[in-house]
Amino acid sequence: MVQISAAMVKELRGATGSGIMDCKRVLAEAEGDMEKAIDLLRKKGLAKAAKRAGRSTSEGVIYSYIHTGAKLGVLLEVNCESDFVAKTEDFQLFAKNIAMHIAAANPMGMNPEDVDASVIEKEKEIFRAQMIAEGKPENIIDKIVEGKVEKFYKEVCLMSQQYVKDPQQSITDVLKETIAKIGENIQIKRFVRFQIGE
Repeated sequence: MVQISAAMVKELRGATGSGIMDCKRVLAEAEGDMEKAIDLLRKKGLAKAAKRAGRSTSEGVIYSYIHTGAKLGVLLEVNCESDFVAKTEDFQLFAKNIAMHIAAANPMGMNPEDVDASVIEKEKEIFRAQMIAEGKPENIIDKIVEGKVEKFYKEVCLMSQQYVKDPQQSITDVLKETIAKIGENIQIKRFVRFQIGE
């Protein structure tokens, strides 16, 4: 049995923002292995986040981000359950990071249903023409086009985009981690991105 020191608990708490008792518990479970303990906390946190998903989010912030040079800006609404959480540093930082991501990644909508149908039809036409030019058999072209459309949605829909600060995570992953850390349901409600000349 590995002895769990106060320094180990402090280190894990600093790395994850989790409570003291949770840190002690997972360190014991992970037999003092810091990496394993962090993984265990993340899994438990994500499970808690899934439970919180149905709770009402009637508080929050409208966050504005103006990029250097004042030619690009984002207005973003992020909701949470309480006014207290809306004012916390973690929540404000989450809103700022998402707004900066939107400025950089230029999503077309939150989810696939938010992307204009005419854009999707145009993409399908382009994909189909590419497949025909490559000499793909007619019977598999539709399947390939559907696959390419799915990939297109992942690239242009905010919730499935790779997070610009950590491409190993999607925005949905970052949202779930923030819910787990903060302890309240959070929703990215809507956004608008302005760019001079667009």
